Amino acid sequence: MRIADSNWRDVEEYLRHDDRCVLPFGSTEQHAGLSLCVDAILAERVSVEAAEPLGVPVYPAMPFGLAPYFAAFPGSVSLRVETLLAVARDLIDSVAASGFRRILIVNGHGGNAPVGALALQMMTERPELSIKFHNWYNAPRTWAAAMAAEPSASHGNWFENFPWTRLAHAPAPDGRKPQVNTALMKASPPLKVRELLQDGSFGGPGQLPDVVTRAIWDSGVAETREALEGPWPTR
Repeated sequence: MRIADSNWRDVEEYLRHDDRCVLPFGSTEQHAGLSLCVDAILAERVSVEAAEPLGVPVYPAMPFGLAPYFAAFPGSVSLRVETLLAVARDLIDSVAASGFRRILIVNGHGGNAPVGALALQMMTERPELSIKFHNWYNAPRTWAAAMAAEPSASHGNWFENFPWTRLAHAPAPDGRKPQVNTALMKASPPLKVRELLQDGSFGGPGQLPDVVTRAIWDSGVAETREALEGPWPTR
């Protein structure tokens, strides 16, 4: 149930029998030859596929997150930490005002980790809320499947290369890119990051067969659905 396909009466009716919703969080940042919106695309799509059999509403993905390290790649956007947390708080407060009490935040970008800490804080402030912060891409079975397929799974490489994140005019490069020094990258200013990354990928192959990545995706959908089904933290 996409919020985009619903009106307010649909939501009011839904809330008569359920109080769960999904808030996907992504980012708009360079992903080598893939879409700048990979993280938002994946967070929303995995949420929709997971929630559909349960009839749980999924809000549009928050498209911006924390990505200051990619500032030298045109098209990338980064919020300040305090901005992201303020937006996340407002989103949670807003859906709670509508009547949602169990809120699953499905995160598609590692830089958004502070939102997870905010979720814990807000549950202490508002005991009627139960909030989960779920990194869909590194949930246990999903990450294990990725590591079994190719241990280079990382940013901008095959691990994020799906039919729905590809660009027709930018096919994946052939061969294998050496792994970048991520510790050095994280300690570097944006221009140095661009120099280190070149095309933007963290290394490894640019694409694996779709049958491989589809199996990993299916694990991500299944684990996200399990997070929705519960148990939910309550007091």
